[in-house]
Amino acid sequence: MTTLQQADVSRAAEVLGVLRQEVGKAVVGQREAVEQTLIALVASGHVLIEGVPGLGKTLLARALAKALSLRYARLQFTPDMMPSDITGYAVLEPGDGGAIGTLRIRRGPVFTNLLLADEINRAPAKTQSALLEVMQEYQVTLEGETLPLERPFMVLATQNPIDTEGTYPLPEAQLDRFLLKIEIAYPGLPDETAIVQRTTAEQAGDRLPLDGVTPRADERVVQSLQRMAAYVRVDDRVVDYAVRIARATRGGLGLASGAGPRGAISLVRAARAAALLDARDFVTPDDIKRCALPVLRHRVLLAPDAQLEGRRLDELLAGLLHAVEAPRL
Repeated sequence: MTTLQQADVSRAAEVLGVLRQEVGKAVVGQREAVEQTLIALVASGHVLIEGVPGLGKTLLARALAKALSLRYARLQFTPDMMPSDITGYAVLEPGDGGAIGTLRIRRGPVFTNLLLADEINRAPAKTQSALLEVMQEYQVTLEGETLPLERPFMVLATQNPIDTEGTYPLPEAQLDRFLLKIEIAYPGLPDETAIVQRTTAEQAGDRLPLDGVTPRADERVVQSLQRMAAYVRVDDRVVDYAVRIARATRGGLGLASGAGPRGAISLVRAARAAALLDARDFVTPDDIKRCALPVLRHRVLLAPDAQLEGRRLDELLAGLLHAVEAPRL
């Protein structure tokens, strides 16, 4: 097994710290959301960012894209969007002199490194499902031809709460493809004041404040960080802890359905990236706890009686975490 050198781990944490600072130049506050997005990047996972309109979901995704020297594409999801608008389509181009034409593939915006799927739940399930193969297999199949995507590849999807008018719930199969679901809440008074000052100072209109963000990492650096995360050590007892947490969600009080095996796998993947963010080459139980809510909140469903009682999903998950005994290393 490959052993990470502490000097390399420290340099990786330094690069991630610089990226966090660059994103922070555009995104005021929301430190936890920024950190979790970086965890997903290092773990080679996809992110679903949820919050009401106007809280900076799109800004967070675009600031990360600008802080990375990677190809970037944005898709605004709408109710009339078709799957081919995402993946691409085949076009029959006429030949010369009445000859039989040539079938050519027109690649869609998904052929990029960072794909911002803005307001993903405003498109119906048929269109959302176009991302299933993309997010799991990192490829697109068009007219029987399999086209691989460039690596690294990451989907940053934003969505409004599902009870917002004009939204469609994401299919469970697609939700499971996201490594993390990040919830962005209303900012505190000091942060909101800073947001207003920054957005209105010497600026006309409602343009996102991205001018101060500078690219700090390229494709080679990102892939190096992802390879390093794969070799962060995870003790068997920590793996067992992640599995017990995922299993505790099945049939848990107030939950209608729990996380499958991919929940435990995602916990370990995210915890490895979190450890690297803290300049460590090993995972602790606290890393698992730190990642548990964003990893699990989109993989479980509230029971109807819990919904009627006004229970919050994060509250129930926090109770399960407290009930599952952590190992002592």
